[in-house]
Amino acid sequence: MKRLYALSRVESLTMRSAINAYQKSIADTYDLYLFCVYSLAKICRMSTDDEEKRKSKYLPTEEDKIFTSKLYNNPIIQSIDLSKELSKRAEKGYYSNVATKDFASKIYSGFCKEEAYQSYLAKNSTDQEHLEILLELFRFCRKNEYFNDVMEDHSINWIDDKSLVIGTVKKTLKALPIEESVFQKHLPDDEIVTDFGELLLKSTYEDDDELLEIVKPVLDNWDHERLAVIDMILIKMALIEFINFETIPVKVTLNEYVEISKIYSTPKSKEFVNGILDKLLKQLQSENKIEKEGRGLDS
Repeated sequence: MKRLYALSRVESLTMRSAINAYQKSIADTYDLYLFCVYSLAKICRMSTDDEEKRKSKYLPTEEDKIFTSKLYNNPIIQSIDLSKELSKRAEKGYYSNVATKDFASKIYSGFCKEEAYQSYLAKNSTDQEHLEILLELFRFCRKNEYFNDVMEDHSINWIDDKSLVIGTVKKTLKALPIEESVFQKHLPDDEIVTDFGELLLKSTYEDDDELLEIVKPVLDNWDHERLAVIDMILIKMALIEFINFETIPVKVTLNEYVEISKIYSTPKSKEFVNGILDKLLKQLQSENKIEKEGRGLDS
């Protein structure tokens, strides 16, 4: 959608440049996911400094005496911290220049005040409880203004890709302790990137005139030239999915593009896009122009 919008606004842009930008955005999102995992490990590592300070006190409290750095020294975080794959990626991406010790310390200091962390420290913990506190830490990070500022500084994709990255990080944590291949499992699939994403981009752009002729009759009194650019792009993309992608259920296509319009277009776009796509879907079905593989995919 972003690439199609750019192509519609800047005449000098080419399809090749749009595809390159599309591929880069996917690579950047994967990098952002790895950076989040890396950052969590660095935040957890601050518990070792905390333990050292507590144990070095001249008059440690009972709380100081029983404190352990188990937030870092648990199988889950250790498997991340010892990952050669992540270490290489972090070095290549200069992650440590962003997720500095000051950054980790500031987040950790805030998390220390959380009741969930205090409760976690007060007892021996199972692997499930290690997982739960790490998920709680990640939840704390996502709500933390400073954490979000750092993420935005690291990647312009943070706001747009936040929900995707969050889901992938949570899946990774739940799969821990891990083998070296865990991060590879979340690499963008070539089939999705090329056979779906690039094809959708090319087809929507190259078939623009034909798509517009399909859309015009169902616009009623709306002038297509006065419609929100994003709305028209989304409608055309959905048409391509309806017609050209046999394995995607039509309801999935319709619902997803309506949801995207809520995020990226005008306040009234949801109802408009939903109404137009519903009309187009019924029209295409009546003309037998939608063929889906698998039972029930065309309904």
